[in-house]
Amino acid sequence: MIFNSVDELKKGCEGVLEVKGDQVKVLNEEILRNSLIDSLIFTAVFSALPEVKEAASWLIRQSGAALGILSSSIQSLYEAMGRKEVTGFTVPAINIRALTYEVAQAIFRAALKDSVGAVIFEIARSEIDYTKQRPIEYTSAVTAAAIKTGFHGPIFLQGDHFQVNAKKFAADGEKEVKGVKDLIWEALEAGFYNIDVDTSTLVDLSKPTIDEQQKTNFDLAAELTSVIRDLEPAGITVSVGGEIGEVGGKNSTVEELQAFMDGYLEALKSYGPDLKGISKISVQTGTTHGGVPLADGSVAKVKLDFETLEKLSEVSRSRYGLSGAVQHGASTLPNEAFDRFPAIGTAEIHLATGFQNIIYDSAHFPADLKDRIYEYLQREMAGEKKEKDTEEQFIYKTRKKGFGPFKQELWQLPPETLKQISTELENQFTFLFRKLNVANTEAVVRKFVSAVEVPLKAPAALKG
Repeated sequence: MIFNSVDELKKGCEGVLEVKGDQVKVLNEEILRNSLIDSLIFTAVFSALPEVKEAASWLIRQSGAALGILSSSIQSLYEAMGRKEVTGFTVPAINIRALTYEVAQAIFRAALKDSVGAVIFEIARSEIDYTKQRPIEYTSAVTAAAIKTGFHGPIFLQGDHFQVNAKKFAADGEKEVKGVKDLIWEALEAGFYNIDVDTSTLVDLSKPTIDEQQKTNFDLAAELTSVIRDLEPAGITVSVGGEIGEVGGKNSTVEELQAFMDGYLEALKSYGPDLKGISKISVQTGTTHGGVPLADGSVAKVKLDFETLEKLSEVSRSRYGLSGAVQHGASTLPNEAFDRFPAIGTAEIHLATGFQNIIYDSAHFPADLKDRIYEYLQREMAGEKKEKDTEEQFIYKTRKKGFGPFKQELWQLPPETLKQISTELENQFTFLFRKLNVANTEAVVRKFVSAVEVPLKAPAALKG
């Protein structure tokens, strides 16, 4: 159910949650998990009343904190990886574009099954818009899923591709950068303590030297890092990621990595001599976000340059103390590829479209709903269809944008349908966690990550 007023919300929490000042005490975890958390997250996402949404979100986050579920930075674990004290696994960073509460539960169930601690929940700047999920909503859904499944411990929320748009930057650089800075502030307020700044869109390959090609990239990355350091909560060092090559572009080189890092570290000094820099570096090694759809809608096979990825990871660790390189656009790779990432020292791997495909292509996804979503895309996204695109290619490339407009209908699918789709997703998460060797990383996360409870003031509506 969705609570229709703050009074109704308060009444629904009686005997289960108790608000004391800016804290929440969980009086009955069983009822919270079995029923109340469902009502709280649906209210936080779908209530038409801002004060009710805010109150529900706060109750979810503070209930999570009371149960030891704290949004955390993965920085200290990545520093240990940079020192080579921790090796042997690649951290999956999962973008959830649809059914976030259900999908996050599937992730947590898979994590609990194999004692996985090293897993990141992320959403990109572009995804925030087309999936209609602001950071606070994403945080609330992931935290609610942790409560629902009985997960306890740090959770890692990440702003993925907080990207500067090259065309908008060329038209009005100050306005475009301000948009990214505003999003950083919003994300930090929502508990995103891992942020990937992406200024690689500004790399200019027409320049004569690699340093010149990377200059705008590393200068702006340093500026955005300084903003994060100014805004991060006391006791937390946000894990910041940088990027040297736009995904889908030319493959990255060691020379580009060194040019970026040397320039970035020098630029960062101008904002303060002791500012902590990035913890990882995203590179391009042959993948494209979502894969390349063929005429029949299937995805072309990718020739990923594992040798380059290994070299970039090793140089980033040995020379700069980073955790390693980050691989994007990987979820549509063949299953047999995934165990190679930990074998070559890849720090992190970003996974998104493959899970979207599981949802849409599930035999349990309602055919009539899919038809209506596709009709919407054909009508509203027609301008995105390229002249040479087949209908199948167009749908494959745009169907991610069907999740936002149909969000509530998706969340309210019959329980049995959601269960069947979630089981398919959970099986894939389990497979990937084992391939990436993050099973049994709960202990290493607890060893290196000290979760910090950031004070959250109770909404005015819940006081008195």
